[in-house]
Amino acid sequence: MFVLLCHLSLGAPVEGADFTGAWTTDAGACNKVFVKSGGRISFAKNSELIGGGLLVEEKEIQGTGANCRIKTTKEDGDVTRMVLACATIIMHSDQQFSVRRVNADEIFRLFPNMEGMETKYYRCPM
Repeated sequence: MFVLLCHLSLGAPVEGADFTGAWTTDAGACNKVFVKSGGRISFAKNSELIGGGLLVEEKEIQGTGANCRIKTTKEDGDVTRMVLACATIIMHSDQQFSVRRVNADEIFRLFPNMEGMETKYYRCPM
């Protein structure tokens, strides 16, 4: 997850915007980044080698290297700003996380204090 946060955690749905699902930086790689088994979506083996991805479920966001919980959410037009409490194998930290909605299945991850830097994510049809 930390990889996703740097490259990109939800209890109740985010008001106004629904980010629930599997997201990847390459729309054509959904079946290489994620697998579905028993109705549950998870990361495929070696998915971090294919491309970036995240799983969003209620107040949780999971990436390949970290798990995060959404502490606060603020919407400003098509931009949603969040503060995440994230945990990796070696540390816990709060992270700023902002996304701009393009449509229901496309978002841009925005990076604070890095004007013009953004990463596009596509929701996988799982």
